[in-house]
Amino acid sequence: MKKLLLSIMLLSAIPLAAQASCETVKADISQKIIKNGVPESGFTLDIVPNDQADASGGQVVGHCENDTQKIIYQRTNGAEDDSTPAPATH
Repeated sequence: MKKLLLSIMLLSAIPLAAQASCETVKADISQKIIKNGVPESGFTLDIVPNDQADASGGQVVGHCENDTQKIIYQRTNGAEDDSTPAPATH
């Protein structure tokens, strides 16, 4: 009986651990983007199912949950693009 109860408890914890791993991967990717000079308010990262990744309009930058979820990166309007020079003022 104890083995059965332990097995049930372990199996019920697996979805929680899988979700946490997606959040961990998302947080790691976020930190890398920020370290590359993109302000935190300048992008979003979303976790979406694989079948919705193409329709998201963003760039896939990671995956998690045994490759069943994708992490999508999108720049926001508040982001400054350092590759475009500022207009000249006269």
